Amino acid sequence: MTVKKASYDFGPTDVQLLYMTVGEALERAAEQYPDHEALVSRHQDRRFTYREFNEITTQLANALLELGIKRGDKVGMWSPNNWEWVAVQFATAKIGAVLVNINPAYRTHELQYALNQSETTTLILLEEFKSSKYKEMVQELCPEIHDSEPGHIQCAKIPKLRNVILISENDTPGMFNFYKVLEEGKKHDASRVHEIMAHLDPDDDINIQYTSGTTGFPKGVTLTHFNILNNGYHVGQIMKFTDKDRLCIPVPFYHCFGMVMSNLTCVTHGATMVIPGPIFKPDEVLQTVQDEKCTALHGVPTMFIAELNLPSFSEYNLEHLRTGIMAGAPCPIDTMQDVMEKMHMTDVCIAYGQTEASPVTTMTRIEDSVERRVSTVGQVMPWQELKIIDPDTGETVPRGVQGEICFRGYNIMNRYYNNPEATAEAIDSRRWLHSGDIGVMDDEGYVKITGRIKEMVIRGGENIYPREIEEFLKTNDKIMDVYVIGVPDIKYGEELMAWVILKEGESATEDEMRAFCKGKITHFKIPRYWKFLR
Repeated sequence: MTVKKASYDFGPTDVQLLYMTVGEALERAAEQYPDHEALVSRHQDRRFTYREFNEITTQLANALLELGIKRGDKVGMWSPNNWEWVAVQFATAKIGAVLVNINPAYRTHELQYALNQSETTTLILLEEFKSSKYKEMVQELCPEIHDSEPGHIQCAKIPKLRNVILISENDTPGMFNFYKVLEEGKKHDASRVHEIMAHLDPDDDINIQYTSGTTGFPKGVTLTHFNILNNGYHVGQIMKFTDKDRLCIPVPFYHCFGMVMSNLTCVTHGATMVIPGPIFKPDEVLQTVQDEKCTALHGVPTMFIAELNLPSFSEYNLEHLRTGIMAGAPCPIDTMQDVMEKMHMTDVCIAYGQTEASPVTTMTRIEDSVERRVSTVGQVMPWQELKIIDPDTGETVPRGVQGEICFRGYNIMNRYYNNPEATAEAIDSRRWLHSGDIGVMDDEGYVKITGRIKEMVIRGGENIYPREIEEFLKTNDKIMDVYVIGVPDIKYGEELMAWVILKEGESATEDEMRAFCKGKITHFKIPRYWKFLR
């Protein structure tokens, strides 16, 4: 009897786990690399060495203590990328307050839900950015703030909220001014913060991040120092990061990609965090990479595609780039080749995971072939387990057989905040996190994502995974990006619809796309409906 190897793998254990808090990691970096640049915010023209950044986060931590914020209290951060965001991330960690990441795109209903669900008592926000009038939205939700003393808000719609801290040059009734609060922190030295840090536990909750809420209300993923610090550290180890690296960060901080895979990867290696702008703009990214001599760049595939397709792309000097991470979606092979050759990122890695897993669970290695990097999401990370199961029986499937991907290890979230039912659905009794992703593991432990359980389209009894079709369509030279969905159909129950983003200057027709698919994919996988965008 021949027994097929099970779809189970365990990451390397020859690298250390960091048993420390996020604040201690910054203090350590400041001791080791005091005069090395820690943070550069290009659009704000601000630069901090590790010594300076450590000092200003301690100053902010003291200021937050003055407002009565203590260990375990929830502090919301609502802003696009800036140096203040990063300072709040580390200042809250130093006093054991739980940072609640608020999506900068939220409007009043979503903000109210997130603040109430997380029991946030302090909200730090930017005054406004483009069409997002953050201050006005808070005033709309809490009209009582106009007549309140800062620190004594009594808001009917957000009853636990007490402090609102506005990142602005101006004063606003009922709100603290961020820069004046920061100035207050100078009245105390570092000893008070260090005393608190000495009693914090790496297993304490330190961060709440909200999932997208595709199945009902968003859920607050609750992560610890140990979760996110080690994930950022091991991401950096695989990228062979050192204090000589300078990482350009165009991905948002409110996501794990920016906050963990970027910021914590840098701090645990003494590298430099470089913010090109508040939001992603391809020309700002390339200008920053050139001017700051960045050695690494993060992004999702569409970001890299946008950068490569800039008419002025060839004018930028990107010769210092070496590595980076592409994550969040499958990468077309021509994009990967262009990133490696035209952007000089020969060591670029693919990463996969989810917020509930801190977030990275698998990565390609810099030694992997281009084919490996575009056809798989790599192998399981250090100190983590991964298995693929039959979603119906729960049994681990053999290698090469498709099933649901599950994770286990130091990186798994504590829980969904105030949501035990959802937690029990996601994490089973043996602490396996069920991802909801469908994938397959090969004989060498490389994992390929083939779809989502909830996104599966059932057409006339046939199970179809849109991701498989998307990957195929991206091989068409005219297509920059594509998203395939299921739409209701009287005859088949569901039919496929493809939303196609064409490359600049290209045009296409439905008949042309169907002809491209014919004979290459099964007839029932060819989308019936097509929508072209430019």
